[in-house]
Amino acid sequence: MRPVSGTKGNLRASALWGKKTKGEARSSALWGKPGRSMAAFLAIITVLAAPVAAPAKDGPGHDSSPGALVPDGLFARAQANPDKLFSVIVQAKAGKSSTYVANLVQGVSTKGKGKAKGVKKKFSAVNGVAAQLTGAQLVQLAKQKGILAITRDRKLVASGQFSNEQGWPQATGVDDFWSGQQLSGLSVPAIAIIDSGVQSGRLDFGGRVVKQVRLTTLLPNSAGDGRGHGTLVADLAAGSARYAGAAPTAPIVSLDVMDDNGMAMTSDVIAAADWILANKGAYNIRVANFSLQSATPSTFAYDPLNQAVERLWFSGVVVVASAGNYGDNGQPTTVAYAPGNDPFVITVGASDMNNTPWTAADDFVAPWSAFGYTLDGFAKPDIGAPGRQLIGPVPALSTMAREHPERITSTGYMWMSGTSFAAPIVSGAAALVLAHHPNWTPDQVKGALMLTAQRTAAGTALGVGELNAKAATQVSSPPNPNLALNQFVGSDGAGGLAFDAASWASTAQADASWNSASWNSASWANASWANASWNSASWANASWNSASWAAASWNSASWAAASWAAASWAAASWNAASWAAASWAA
Repeated sequence: MRPVSGTKGNLRASALWGKKTKGEARSSALWGKPGRSMAAFLAIITVLAAPVAAPAKDGPGHDSSPGALVPDGLFARAQANPDKLFSVIVQAKAGKSSTYVANLVQGVSTKGKGKAKGVKKKFSAVNGVAAQLTGAQLVQLAKQKGILAITRDRKLVASGQFSNEQGWPQATGVDDFWSGQQLSGLSVPAIAIIDSGVQSGRLDFGGRVVKQVRLTTLLPNSAGDGRGHGTLVADLAAGSARYAGAAPTAPIVSLDVMDDNGMAMTSDVIAAADWILANKGAYNIRVANFSLQSATPSTFAYDPLNQAVERLWFSGVVVVASAGNYGDNGQPTTVAYAPGNDPFVITVGASDMNNTPWTAADDFVAPWSAFGYTLDGFAKPDIGAPGRQLIGPVPALSTMAREHPERITSTGYMWMSGTSFAAPIVSGAAALVLAHHPNWTPDQVKGALMLTAQRTAAGTALGVGELNAKAATQVSSPPNPNLALNQFVGSDGAGGLAFDAASWASTAQADASWNSASWNSASWANASWANASWNSASWANASWNSASWAAASWNSASWAAASWAAASWAAASWNAASWAAASWAA
């Protein structure tokens, strides 16, 4: 028997657009030589997808006589986790009985450490047994001559309900809402997908794409989804077929802002925010997913895209954004791109489940997933979700499918990786939280998701931890992670709300502990990450001191490429006249 597992190299040279490779290498439109002038890039948005090696398949394995047939993924997990308990079904070869198998199972289950139950059921319809074994015992049993196959004892769902053979729904707790009466009576709100469009006629969406709006001004832009990115993102958020998404009954609103090459104008993305503001009531849009980012660094206080997503947030729409795929092999970097650099919104990093979807403790950050501080001193991302080796639908003739035919599965679906695909899982979870708590504000949804996040091996690289959707829905009174920021939110003079950047900057410069109210309250005391991530360590010791502001964030070295160099703190004083004249000219 020669079981194999998916490779997970640490090289990255193509974030979807660069060199076609099965490894994680990237040299691309965003990070390599763009082939465009800087002026052209100032208003361009890019999608956030990163390539990885082909995923390990928990499907047909290899029979190496006299050993047993074991799915590659199962065998690899058993080898990697010798003390972990596995529920399996063990079948005998021809001529061997269920009693024979039971005796073999009991023989190996009495050896080694662990609390395995051994045989749980002995069958008559099948020559075999159901058993619980440790990983080490499973590997030993697979070597026995009389064993035909060892497979997982999987959960099954009733026809018409939802399933996904990948492990991420289990890891994030969303599959707890897929069967029985879990979704009965719940009104799941619509999720707006601001992306490359959605192929709405697919069975994967079951007629739930309730509106499609074409907003991109770039060409070429095929009808539906010429890129493929938006369809895969929509499926991870709310698919309902072979690879069900996080919220498989949620309506989907598709806002096409990208051309067939995966590029968008900032103005088109802002137009999408305008459309949501005008139509959110008609379509019950409560969540907006932005799996894209600006191509130039900025401060959230004055970037127009940040202003747009904040307006959505203040109007009651939960905004979820990708952190970015420019991470440095697990090392922190500056998270400087809108809208993921905005402190109000939920910014999502990508985790690797480490082939163990049943536990988050050993999950780590994907090597290309960005994390660190924004140019304004905020720690990002806020939370993590699985983002590697995710499978979903794409149009067969989309550019993404044609660029990477090696990633098309035998069933016509496609696997991809990136923070682009971690974000919609959180968007779907946010919709589930709102289904349980329809009167909650975006701040409350964010607080519940962060409060219940699972601790991982990634530290703060995945924010406060990995998504736990089921636990988030069970929170009754979530803390507010934006509490300190909200004191600077007031009337915009036109019936809405807006953030007062000048007042915030003045306060933040004068008092490094201004944000302590958000994280030091008793409400966060029971969080799995308490005292580890977002409390005083984020601000007092890292963000606003001389290392961050004087030497790293706001001086000419940091802002030269982004046209902020001419505006000094002393001379600009944050007033509108100073910034208008000094900051945006280039």
